[in-house]
Amino acid sequence: MPHLIVFSHLRWGFVYQRPQQLLSRLAPRFPVLFVEEPVHGTEPPWLETASPCDGVEVVTPHTPIAATGFHDDQLALLRPLLAEHLRQRGITDHLLWFYTPMALPLASQLQPRAIVYDCMDELSAFKDAPRQLRQRETALLKAAHLVLTGGPSLFQAKRALHPNIHCLPSSVDAAHFAPRPPTPRSPDAPPRLGFFGVIDERFDLSLLRSLAAARPRWQFEMAGPVIKIDPALLPRAPNIQWLGQQPYARLPQLMADWDVCLMPFAINEATRFISPTKTLEYMAGEKPIVSTPVRDVVSLHGDLVRIAGHSAGFLAACEAALAETPAQREERVAAMRTRVAQSSWDRTAARIASLLATELDNAPAPASPLHELAGVAGAPSDAAAAMTPAGHRGTRRVAHLVIGAGPTGLAAAHELGRDAPRRQTLLVEREDRVGGWCRSVQQDGFTFDHAGHIMFSTDPYVLDLYERLLGNNLHWQNREAWVWSKDTYTRYPFQGALHGLPPQVLKECLVGAIEARFGPLKGDARGGIVTAEPPRNFEEFIHRVWGDGIARHFALPYNRKLWAVPLSEMETSWLGGRVPLPDLEQMIDGALEPVPAPMGPNARFGYPLRGGFQALMDGFLPLLNCELALKTAVLQISPRQRTVRLDDGRSVGFDALISTMPLPRLVAACGDEAPQAVRDAALGLRQVAVRCVNLGVRIGGGRERLTEKHWVYYPEDSVFHRIFVQGNASPHCSPPGCCGLTCEITYAASKPLPCDGAALVERCIADCRRVGMLSPDDEVISSGQVDMPGAYVVYDHARAAHVAVIREWLAQYDIVLAGRYAEWEYYNSDHAFLAGRRAAGQARALLDEAPAAREHARAGTQGAQAGAGAC
Repeated sequence: MPHLIVFSHLRWGFVYQRPQQLLSRLAPRFPVLFVEEPVHGTEPPWLETASPCDGVEVVTPHTPIAATGFHDDQLALLRPLLAEHLRQRGITDHLLWFYTPMALPLASQLQPRAIVYDCMDELSAFKDAPRQLRQRETALLKAAHLVLTGGPSLFQAKRALHPNIHCLPSSVDAAHFAPRPPTPRSPDAPPRLGFFGVIDERFDLSLLRSLAAARPRWQFEMAGPVIKIDPALLPRAPNIQWLGQQPYARLPQLMADWDVCLMPFAINEATRFISPTKTLEYMAGEKPIVSTPVRDVVSLHGDLVRIAGHSAGFLAACEAALAETPAQREERVAAMRTRVAQSSWDRTAARIASLLATELDNAPAPASPLHELAGVAGAPSDAAAAMTPAGHRGTRRVAHLVIGAGPTGLAAAHELGRDAPRRQTLLVEREDRVGGWCRSVQQDGFTFDHAGHIMFSTDPYVLDLYERLLGNNLHWQNREAWVWSKDTYTRYPFQGALHGLPPQVLKECLVGAIEARFGPLKGDARGGIVTAEPPRNFEEFIHRVWGDGIARHFALPYNRKLWAVPLSEMETSWLGGRVPLPDLEQMIDGALEPVPAPMGPNARFGYPLRGGFQALMDGFLPLLNCELALKTAVLQISPRQRTVRLDDGRSVGFDALISTMPLPRLVAACGDEAPQAVRDAALGLRQVAVRCVNLGVRIGGGRERLTEKHWVYYPEDSVFHRIFVQGNASPHCSPPGCCGLTCEITYAASKPLPCDGAALVERCIADCRRVGMLSPDDEVISSGQVDMPGAYVVYDHARAAHVAVIREWLAQYDIVLAGRYAEWEYYNSDHAFLAGRRAAGQARALLDEAPAAREHARAGTQGAQAGAGAC
């Protein structure tokens, strides 16, 4: 019978969970070779083996390499160790099973009948995740025959990435966790509340601290290993006990002594897709459970678990659990028994065995060696390269280097990979996720984008891209954009929907628009166009085009808040189709009666159902035919040598470079190679930062919705210039009964933030109540901030000349500028996709036109390496 060769980031002797539960049950049919991550030692490489149960052999490599996990530097030593062990055991017929994509390069010399990826967590969201993890997962998803996920939220995130993917949530060994008699204690003993599991960045330490402080009589027992966080950060109090890792056999007795079982998970990126095994284990012990709003817990067990998203609510839920009446307990226990009976590890393992049998039927003989996986995974292609520490390898050269994995960089890399070998393109991103300013954050069960984003385009390429990136995770809805001023709402744009404004304001707006078109109504009136001279600046444009009334009541105050610079210092080339120009007949109609819902091509917008705008960006990952290096920053660029130095120690040569970096940072990275005129031009570029204050609101007053609006613009004295109602973009952006708001605030040297930190949050909440966005019954249960330096490029009068100087100098070195910040243009996300495609075409054309220059650059790089070697 074929073996299962399993590569795992979790050790068998660690917390007993999904891998051990499944593999121990599969072992009678598929003997298991469980390969753990290497252990660092001083001796020559060797394998430690153990047999924890029938049919399972655990192999732990010991190597002198200090790099942790299945690091590239370990591969040259691990390959021969594994090959020799397989030879000694006579294992020739096997399947490969991965818990970590980082081990994928080890498959390159093997001949598996099938490859299985058991994706039990979104490992890339965990603390200290390897840089290459997402890229290797993309490769693993392409190589795998069968993919399993640990819960429905993770399944939804991955389902479009593989044709044979199955959701198999965590199960339970009901007999093991069946209720046991508690340890005797006095009737007046304080309540005990407990948790067992790993204590890491997913555990909400501040929540536990606040609970212990609020109820000093309650006893809190925390059982589990503390990893990836400093033990000194654990809250210490007389009523908190840290028990450390406990044997699996002891967990049921620990639970028997608890009055309430806790799941105090932080709501962050690391917990976005978790599906805690302990939920059903607690249920098997028939204990009341209180959890923070982890998505899978809410969707799978929200009817049986008390859910609370903040400390006060969590405390109240614990009190309710402790106050349970006998009748309530009887009803809960009966429901829990029914739920537990519906799940078992035995049934899950049997389902997997059936899926494996199907794969074996499709592949009756071992496949050919998977040599291509070494390159696909981004691992070294030979042992000599693998043994060289990353910081000491020679300069690698690629045809295309793309800096920045925002929407422009992703689109460019996607286009380049469509007709080129994978290793010809390298995409570098300094953050741990793709998306740039189109990323999303998870906060206490809410999803927030970096400022408000939507999907809209009339371009067929972009519309097709939306469908390919999101599939059935895309939905469209009518746009609801409004302005709040003069204590009333009017539709956006302001000038086309004046109905409802005070009569004097309405009159001033209409008269101003008429005078802007035909001249003063009184005095020295002139016919026709007032003047043929173009506006000299944005402020003059506002008066000339909209008139003094609209300028006074909306356009000037709003744009001053938005741009944070004097409007007279801005030119007008950027306006294009973004600013609706007045149509006097429409203005009069919009003043006489309410304006109906918008019509036409921009009346609707698209948005991902799940995952926020991040889902659109992540949709590129399975489509990329290139290497993606996350958490990798550019330290230095040499245009002359055509090389880039990265902060992971690598130097990469390029034939053509596509940069989406902000121009000032790009020029700074070029150092002294940039002429003084270029450096001066970069310093002359102006930008405006945005601070997003995200508020998670529990809707009060028995209302179903906080508001029907998506955007509200505020020209008056609120601290924010706009609110994006994130909760209305998709019903999955907020927990049930809640709604997320993003308050957008621009700031610059000429307009600093009025306050910061908690004070800024309180200011936003107060202003939301003052302008009617929040009612007295609405409760803010979550808050956070996202800072976006340089979010808006400023179109001052010197911008075009500065950009031209920089662009002309970079072009001679085959450096293509693409996107909002590299081109210093006002691009929306759909423009960014088009800019990426356009940049890919430019990069291809450069390589077609300049083979001699590339050979010269290669020779220069090789000469520099030879000189360094001689030293």
